[in-house]
Amino acid sequence: MVFLGAAVAVVGALCLLDLLLTFGVIRRLREHTEMLSTGGMPDMPVIGLASGEPVAAFSALALGGELLTGATGLRVAGFFSSACSACPERVGPFMEYLAGHRVARESMLSVVVTPENGLPPYADRLSEAGQVCAVQQDSDVVKAFKVSGFPAFCLLDADGALVTASYDPARLPAPAAAAAA
Repeated sequence: MVFLGAAVAVVGALCLLDLLLTFGVIRRLREHTEMLSTGGMPDMPVIGLASGEPVAAFSALALGGELLTGATGLRVAGFFSSACSACPERVGPFMEYLAGHRVARESMLSVVVTPENGLPPYADRLSEAGQVCAVQQDSDVVKAFKVSGFPAFCLLDADGALVTASYDPARLPAPAAAAAA
């Protein structure tokens, strides 16, 4: 009987220890999920421009053949890469952001960094919302925004200066709220 009581106490202690370790693992998984949702680099800026800094002059050819020059008039820009595993899953939230804030077609730009062999399938969906450029990593537009990681989303003021940037479009404020700030 004494051995049975001791065995139950040992099993109970082991179960309690296992439960505490499981809670610790769950907490760490939540921290890692948050890190991954912010691109894995929470302290690294997604766009190398400082808030209020204007986007440098650039020229890029849109998929429709239109030549785009400079960021004046743009309010929202999204940067994607065909080599980025997180980019396809951010297209939906980006489209929801654009629709939810009624961003005009002419005031948004999607830039897809891709090798010369073609566009990723989500480029067609992005073109439904506005202008899309397919460029190389060393293009004028990527350099003008100083993009440091993908996906990247930024909000600009009416003069083409950076208001804010994020790896997640849901973290961008409304364009109207940013204009009032």
